[in-house]
Amino acid sequence: MSTATARSERAGLERAEAAAARLDRPMGVLGVIFLFVVLGQLLATGAGVITAFTVVGWIFWSVFVAEFLLRAYIAGFSRAFWTKNWWQVVFLLVPFLRFFRALQALRFVRLARFARFGGIVSAGIRGSRSAGRLLSSRIGWLAAVTAVVVLASSQLLYATGTHDSYADALFEAAMATITGTGLTPTTSFARILQVLLAVYSVAVFATLAGSLGAYFLRGADPAPRAAASVPAPAADGAFVRAGEVSTDREG
Repeated sequence: MSTATARSERAGLERAEAAAARLDRPMGVLGVIFLFVVLGQLLATGAGVITAFTVVGWIFWSVFVAEFLLRAYIAGFSRAFWTKNWWQVVFLLVPFLRFFRALQALRFVRLARFARFGGIVSAGIRGSRSAGRLLSSRIGWLAAVTAVVVLASSQLLYATGTHDSYADALFEAAMATITGTGLTPTTSFARILQVLLAVYSVAVFATLAGSLGAYFLRGADPAPRAAASVPAPAADGAFVRAGEVSTDREG
């Protein structure tokens, strides 16, 4: 790759990041709302309500895809842009696997389940990124991300059928996320999720404790002592130390 091409790709990537920064707040709000739209799709029972949530969900997802393609266009669809944002492509494409639910008749049940779980995980990741865009405070960001983790993990527990009630799934997901306590179901998925939530609990709340400790100790340090000034001879031979003047002239 020539120097001019590399410079052009870097400039395009910077313009794309600048555009993303301008769209941070509206896209962040949509990302948080989208997480609840996915929850509504999971809990809805009536055919009309399910259809309404599905349509709204696809509208939101279309906006996310359009925003991503806009940034890619601004970056000139450069290799640097795709290298940096490839993981976003994965989470944008996963929900489209829902179109293959008709394959259940051909015994592709696992693919349909993967599409459903992938949509929940994608919504959770987008919700956590949205919280980071909207909140500048570290403690506020941790609280928002924790809420997103609780919602996403409870949806996964309910979608896998480990809980008959979403309220029970939400309670156990919250306890596992905050305290690291075990989940009631003993399925393989629940055990894996329990380990992940326990690791999250230790890492995040250790960070939170450190942030709170630093905040309360910020004003506890003693004021720095005034450095004693080194005696320096004055012009007339006097010595000045700590505001005192003493004359000590030689004979």
